[in-house]
Amino acid sequence: MLLVAAAGCSDSKGDAGAGPVLKPVPKVSSSMPAPPADGELPRGGRVIFPKYQLVGYVGLPGSPALGPLDKDLDAKADKLEKLAKSYSVGRTPLPVLELIVVVASGGPGKDRKYRNRLADEKIERYLKVAREHKMLLLLDIQPGRAKILDEVKRQERWLKEPDVGLAFDPEWAVGPGQVPGRVFGHTSGAELDGIAKYLSGLVAQNDLPEKVFVFHQLSARIVSNEKALKQHPGVVTIKSVDGIGSRSAKESTWRKLTPRMAAGVHAGFKLFYQEDTRHGPLMTPAQVMALKPRPEFVVYE
Repeated sequence: MLLVAAAGCSDSKGDAGAGPVLKPVPKVSSSMPAPPADGELPRGGRVIFPKYQLVGYVGLPGSPALGPLDKDLDAKADKLEKLAKSYSVGRTPLPVLELIVVVASGGPGKDRKYRNRLADEKIERYLKVAREHKMLLLLDIQPGRAKILDEVKRQERWLKEPDVGLAFDPEWAVGPGQVPGRVFGHTSGAELDGIAKYLSGLVAQNDLPEKVFVFHQLSARIVSNEKALKQHPGVVTIKSVDGIGSRSAKESTWRKLTPRMAAGVHAGFKLFYQEDTRHGPLMTPAQVMALKPRPEFVVYE
């Protein structure tokens, strides 16, 4: 897999240290569309499932290798809208922009955490597009050597918004002495549970609609003791199965990983425009939706 440095990311001395550094909350641009009315989801209501089918694009500004959300956001949003409709199958499509806001790095950086953070100004740009198109924004975190919950908490000003959720890529969460991209990262059900509990607190404190929490999983070894992940009020947890390869290989990974889901976790499925098509044609929406259990979030990288 390819590691790409994030253009416009921050890795300054202010980021150093084990815990999050408190900074003044930047003002949101006056051109930012208002959040959904009455604390609702972008297309109404406060509950994700079973009303909605989530379909998303992932990406990082200036990094096409990490997904289609690298540029031309309005055009990509229009394309995503059409794609989402092909997955509706009796539900209301709710498109998702999954923006990588913390990207793992092959270099240590000044604080030796092996990750870079996207600037607030760039996150604001993506939220603006999401609101203009009535879509959800997910903040994707690849923490490198940093503690995942610290990185999540640094995004709190965004996570307090009713239309912003979270994604965690534990493949890129490595331990001391390890380098992202050289080894597979790892998480545990207990660590995932801690994140979900924190998000549940934000929902309760700010009277938010259900908040989406996605964790990506490429293979069984990336998440240990998954059953320790519990259900928390106001949090919709989704496991995105990220197997790469031919249709048969991806379906095999699906059959291995979905039975491991903890109670209350929803199934998600990831497609790769480049990596998958090296092994054959990209799976069609009909083929994806024929999987059991039904993928309730389908995301393209």
